[in-house]
Amino acid sequence: MKQVWHDLLFAHWPIPLAEMLPLVPAALEIDCHDGSAWAAVAPFHMSGIRARGLPPAPGWSAFPELNVRTYVKYRGVPGVYFFSLDAGNRTAVEVARRGYWLPYFYSRMQVDVQKNDEVQYSSSRVREAAEFRGRYRPTGGVRRRDQGLLEHFLTERYCLYAVGRSGEVLRGHIHHLPWPLQDAEAEIECNTVATAAKIRLPAIPPLLHFAKRLEVLVWWPERV
Repeated sequence: MKQVWHDLLFAHWPIPLAEMLPLVPAALEIDCHDGSAWAAVAPFHMSGIRARGLPPAPGWSAFPELNVRTYVKYRGVPGVYFFSLDAGNRTAVEVARRGYWLPYFYSRMQVDVQKNDEVQYSSSRVREAAEFRGRYRPTGGVRRRDQGLLEHFLTERYCLYAVGRSGEVLRGHIHHLPWPLQDAEAEIECNTVATAAKIRLPAIPPLLHFAKRLEVLVWWPERV
């Protein structure tokens, strides 16, 4: 399918490997940078969602999404592992849960983008306590992050992983141009989505980056 991602914030925190190990399925290897695992909270909104060869489906082609993720490898291939994905569309939640084995949750969400690219974002999960509220904005121009830099390690990943109850691994390939990252700042009023995933974020400022727009292709997952 095709998707367009808008006004995305990457908020990253280093996590001790020992704390992350119990939270990630044993079939996956946690991918570390300088000895630390990393957790991210990433709010954004999507548009133009459509299956290959079809027009955007009325009613679920555009909605907000917020994910909590870390970085893993399987048989040497780096990717993303999601602890949770909150979405403001019930149909999308059901399709993704069944088709991709991903932990999607339906949430009440609101996104307000100002003329100066400041984003006011709120998400409240319907059936459990997991919220995010805050404001964020870019603070500089787009800069490419070369291989070897931390920002490249955290963002330039082109597949996602999910693990079934019996340990089987799914890999879903993703394709897009390199992330148009900008440095960013944020005022986060409430952030319990990581806590809901049993991740203890350190009491330090997160590493923040912003991306205005990115076109993405997503392939159907395959068993690996």
